[in-house]
Amino acid sequence: MANQDMAGSPVIVVTGPTASGKSALALALAERRGGVVINADAMQTYDAFPILTAQPTAAERATVPHLLYGILPLSETLSAARWRALAEAEIVRARAAGRPPILCGGSGLYLRALMQGFSDIPEVPPALRLQANEEWERLGAEAFRARLAQHDPAIVARLKPGDRQRHVRAWEIWLGTGKPLSAWQQGRAAPAPWRFVTLLLAPDRQWLRARIEARFDAMLEAGVLAEVRAVFERHPDPAWPGLKAHGAPELFRHFRGDLSLEEARRIAIDHTRQYAKRQMTWFRHQMTPDLVVDPSSNPVLGSVEKFLDKMKV
Repeated sequence: MANQDMAGSPVIVVTGPTASGKSALALALAERRGGVVINADAMQTYDAFPILTAQPTAAERATVPHLLYGILPLSETLSAARWRALAEAEIVRARAAGRPPILCGGSGLYLRALMQGFSDIPEVPPALRLQANEEWERLGAEAFRARLAQHDPAIVARLKPGDRQRHVRAWEIWLGTGKPLSAWQQGRAAPAPWRFVTLLLAPDRQWLRARIEARFDAMLEAGVLAEVRAVFERHPDPAWPGLKAHGAPELFRHFRGDLSLEEARRIAIDHTRQYAKRQMTWFRHQMTPDLVVDPSSNPVLGSVEKFLDKMKV
């Protein structure tokens, strides 16, 4: 719960598409301002893929505190509401210690849940999530979707047919509350009380495409194959949310012999580029940033610091 005495205190938000330089900017700002970096990326919250999800290195963590990185096992579900509660607690602690909180990540839905408020959906027993996943497996995607539509047609109309996680989430909410998820979403919890100053990195598309490719190749050099293989050899449940990290499904297919390493690399890079494009579409339509910076053509840190000083942050 946010401390009302801190209402109006500034919280810096660094966001943008994957590989746009968010982490480096957040780290530099935290160094210069004595702040802490709080993760706002869903996949970086999981503990098994620090290289694949580009989590901060040990040296970076030693420089400034990095919070909410690698804190969950792959099997746990991280909803926007759960992340909001975790982030609020870290913001309160940072403010109490006199350290500016800097949120960093590209999970737009999570940021919106914190900044604008979110549906106050009750928690449901984990057994219902397990039941819902088992029914997805038993019925198949099409039949599961048709059954969900009988109880919550509004949510089905908004979901892509193969989006297992969100279909399962909607069904577990129906099982646990007897009320459609779409109905719960009509009521919103109040936004957090702080003053959010949002910095959006919006790079040139070709520049970002090259960065995504170079970053994946750097991950291969850094040992990502061994990291992902260690998880593959545990025979994880395919339903685990943390296995959605970009590159993991493709490298799993490589380990099964379905793809060569070069094919897995190419597909993973293409999927990451498509994700970055969807992120930018979301930011353009769902977010009103305070400052938009193109990291492909501007000295980002200098312009950001001038802006923050002008805003008295």
